[in-house]
Amino acid sequence: MGRHTRALRSVDQAAIAESGDGHDDLAKALYQEFGGSLMAFALRLTGHDRQWAEDVVQETLIKAWRNADKLDRQPEMLRAWLFTVARRIVIDGWRSRSVRPQELEEIESDAIAVSDESDRTLAAMIVYEALQGLSPEQREAIQQTYLRDRTVNEVAATLGVPPGTVKSRIHHAVRALRRALRERG
Repeated sequence: MGRHTRALRSVDQAAIAESGDGHDDLAKALYQEFGGSLMAFALRLTGHDRQWAEDVVQETLIKAWRNADKLDRQPEMLRAWLFTVARRIVIDGWRSRSVRPQELEEIESDAIAVSDESDRTLAAMIVYEALQGLSPEQREAIQQTYLRDRTVNEVAATLGVPPGTVKSRIHHAVRALRRALRERG
């Protein structure tokens, strides 16, 4: 006689003797005997969602309590019945979750980011003002290389100056822009 058999027979016989039907004590005995392994099984089935697994174990034991008169009291049969019921409860839960839309938390209206172009427009205005502070040659070198995406050699050919001059204008223009942008914040 195995550990499960002895425990269930002694608890079950004592439960039936103490109360007329022994349903309450049977549920306690089932929980004591199979609760740990049933919980581990339910955790695996629920993707380690502890709260859901606890609900599955509780619902399984309630079904056992309701069907106490119909249960086969052999430990192997009880175990198989409990695990089958738990598996079916989880399957039903997965099905109902897939049908029902996911619940979302309400978001405060202040937390919702609304995209607007004000920041971008303000940045463009600041850069435009900073560009106006450059010499015409520096501004042209920046516009040709950064805004029109041309190489230094292409800009040099367009402006009719050596590539080194274009590089120098770009270098001094970038330093002046950094200073101007720092001052504007």
